[in-house]
Amino acid sequence: MAVLWLLLLVGLPTFLLGLFAWAVVKHFLTAEVPSSLQHPIKFRFMHCMTLFMIGLGNTLEMLRICPMFRFAQFICDIGAITKDPTLVVTNMHFGTIPVRLFQPKAVPSKLRRDMYHSLCSFLARETDSVLLSVGYRKLPDYHYPLIFKDCLNATIHFLKSLETYGVDPSRVVLCGESIGGWAVASTIQVFVSSPSLPQIRAQVLITPVIQTINFRLPSHQQNKNVPFLTRDIMFMCLCKYLAIDLSWKDAMLTGDVIPLDMWKKYRKWLSSDNIPRRFWSSDSQPEFLGCFNEAAYLETKQIFDVEISPILADDKTIAQLPEAFLVTCEYDILRDDALLYKKRLEDQGVPVSWYHVEDGFHGSLTLFDWKFFSFPCSMKIVNTVVSYIKNI
Repeated sequence: MAVLWLLLLVGLPTFLLGLFAWAVVKHFLTAEVPSSLQHPIKFRFMHCMTLFMIGLGNTLEMLRICPMFRFAQFICDIGAITKDPTLVVTNMHFGTIPVRLFQPKAVPSKLRRDMYHSLCSFLARETDSVLLSVGYRKLPDYHYPLIFKDCLNATIHFLKSLETYGVDPSRVVLCGESIGGWAVASTIQVFVSSPSLPQIRAQVLITPVIQTINFRLPSHQQNKNVPFLTRDIMFMCLCKYLAIDLSWKDAMLTGDVIPLDMWKKYRKWLSSDNIPRRFWSSDSQPEFLGCFNEAAYLETKQIFDVEISPILADDKTIAQLPEAFLVTCEYDILRDDALLYKKRLEDQGVPVSWYHVEDGFHGSLTLFDWKFFSFPCSMKIVNTVVSYIKNI
């Protein structure tokens, strides 16, 4: 037993040091750090740490100790929560769905840890609003369509109880970032056909996932290796959630999964032609379909569901959506998804406000209060969102 402990004491630090060295090498071999990004050294260090944690998570999963996605969630939520004396924060359940309610000007309750808690507290305090955060079920245990269903059901429950929480039913705003932006875009389309519920005043979509079909948009080419959402990480998460084998990644990238008749139908909404030319680069590759692979299509066809790609909703649905505020980041692989949705909404007469962060990258919003590890673009986004909501 003593020998075993000695081996662990000697071997574990060596393994962790080697893993960090691998992360540093991988970063410098693969990561593309935009030259105009502020604080590039900080950015590089944080990406090296991200790669280190991903490598450690993959190792734990291979050893059957802990699934990688569960380890990643633990790391994201490990920071201590700062209590805000101006808010009361209540953990509760809507049915089986855990939610967290932020209400201004009261005393906070005992809290769990959560990487979005500080952001929610800031938004609730600065906008003097009641804020509901949905704790939807996550990977690795839960897959499509549970995120959508949890967000939809929790929102419906809340809309039916607005008076209980002192919420003005004419000023309800749905807001989401990244996968949360996709959840907002998808669920809000359901309410178009639900006249018995209070109408949503506005939707705030921050670097959202809008479609999972065209991966040859300029931003998908330009920013495929820009941390923190690289192409590899994006596909790992996408395929895990949709229960698609990662071996179909290349077919999805080249468009082999898209039937010609579907492309003809959806091209007007999904094509790079809808992206303003200032976002194109001289080395952007032409957009074309690969050789259609029926087997690949059958294994990935859920990407054409409106719940997964809300941009595919029919014109009648889109035209009835509430006004939108879209936030895009220059160095985000998903930048052009939001730009496609912006045009889609505008073409159907939906009022759209748009804020583009020239030095922004995917995930920068959540770093707004990370002190040394925050970036100027983080505060730009959160302050702009606050300003928009206050002016509704």
